Amino acid sequence: MQSKLGLDFKRVEHARKLSKSIADDVQGFVVNYTTVSVERTLCRLLGIDGTDENQVPLPNIVVDELKSKGVLNQGALFYIANTMANTGFSPQQMAEKISEGSIDITKLPIVAKSEIDSIIKPVINGSIEKIKARRERREEYLKVIGEGPKPYLYVIVATGNIYEDVVQAEAAARQGADVIAVIRTTGQSLLDYVPYGATTEGFGGTFATQENFRIMRSALDNVGEEIGRYIRLCNYCSGLCMPEIAVMGAFEGLDVMLNDALYGILFRDINMQRTLVDQFFSRVINGFAGVIINTGEDNYLTTADAFEEAHTVLASDLINEQLALMAGLPEEQMGLGHAFEMTPDMENGFLYELAQAQMTREIFPKAPLKYMPPTKFMTGNIFKGHIQDALFNIIGIWTNQGIQLLGMPTEAIHTPFMADRFLSIENAKYIFGNMKNIGDEIEYKDGGIIKSRAKEVIENAISLLEKIDHEGLFSALEKGIFGDVKRAKTGGKGLEGVVEKGNNYMNPFINLMKGAK
Repeated sequence: MQSKLGLDFKRVEHARKLSKSIADDVQGFVVNYTTVSVERTLCRLLGIDGTDENQVPLPNIVVDELKSKGVLNQGALFYIANTMANTGFSPQQMAEKISEGSIDITKLPIVAKSEIDSIIKPVINGSIEKIKARRERREEYLKVIGEGPKPYLYVIVATGNIYEDVVQAEAAARQGADVIAVIRTTGQSLLDYVPYGATTEGFGGTFATQENFRIMRSALDNVGEEIGRYIRLCNYCSGLCMPEIAVMGAFEGLDVMLNDALYGILFRDINMQRTLVDQFFSRVINGFAGVIINTGEDNYLTTADAFEEAHTVLASDLINEQLALMAGLPEEQMGLGHAFEMTPDMENGFLYELAQAQMTREIFPKAPLKYMPPTKFMTGNIFKGHIQDALFNIIGIWTNQGIQLLGMPTEAIHTPFMADRFLSIENAKYIFGNMKNIGDEIEYKDGGIIKSRAKEVIENAISLLEKIDHEGLFSALEKGIFGDVKRAKTGGKGLEGVVEKGNNYMNPFINLMKGAK
């Protein structure tokens, strides 16, 4: 595409090459390790579900058994398939036997690899077909009833009760929302298990469970049919259970998932080794399921200055792009994050924000970019806040963003009420309609503030990427490169759940899903 900003795409290509080198280094580590959450995901892909009498999920029971016996490095699939060959049990029956304490799957005779491959293949194929059918169902909906134009209007529900979330989500869809994000309850990202069943008690959000996904997906399908517009469902698969929640979303037809290891490292203090391994498999699953991922670069600007550190957002977007491509996730499913977070007191701040949004759009032309609203400088003055959101919406339509996460006039006061969402949706629809083609009509001045700002951000991002490429991403994160937050390679939560793969390790899902259409 021709650059309205006059970007030097040779410099952008240089930045991408640096990012690929950084991602290659990370992937060189990732391919040699697995985690408890990856292995629990494989259990779920084989049909293991439910809990024991103490409400412990059966995938956790199986993986904890292998870990306690010191053999998790050989992988859950190897032991499950070997058990099936020895006993004739299904994976679910085997998990229940382990829970009862009536079988030790690590003591059974090891059968030939050919027999292991043969017995597990139909179960794997069944899971693959289940996810394919879910993706095809979404595509059929989009074909038959269609969807809203981009930028998608993205709003949140966060009551803590899935049934109340449904009421609020249906209202938001009727008001004009295109994406409903069910905010996850505070602290769930740090749980090393996924709660089970429908939930009605959460703080600041609702538990992400497979049953809650099913309930909300069904409700949005019904309201989408009513209003003649497909409504996308978003939830979180970040945290200590990234790949597990990704596969639950794939089974239940989610469309968008928050998926970013860097966010978890920086803002939830999850161990970087653990979450980068988890991220790879979760993105393989999301890519295969047709899920748009959302990344969390916008959060860097809530802990660091949005003007001074804008280049860290671009650098992180470029690294995230390369890590996603390595997982087979196409550009069209990369909701890379950026944000409108400069202080409203800054002179010409709107021009700087416009420059960065247009720059991001031009550098990632195929991506459904996720543009985040002002939050850091929302004060509780709802009138000023509504104006800040209006400026944000102007830039969203002007620069052709993909997903517009709508700001609320009551940001910094309380979780949105239905009326708050109505005002935000009305604000966006008014601006998007009245300014629909403004981006096609406006040119930027050579040597002006906007073009100069875009060039400055790119050059600063390149300098940062050169530094990260030299010392590696792990070291850069230890030094606080992103968001002014420092994390240790051996610190944080979840490191004890990382193991190096053994000789018998197998995960055929990666090759079957990666890059598949």
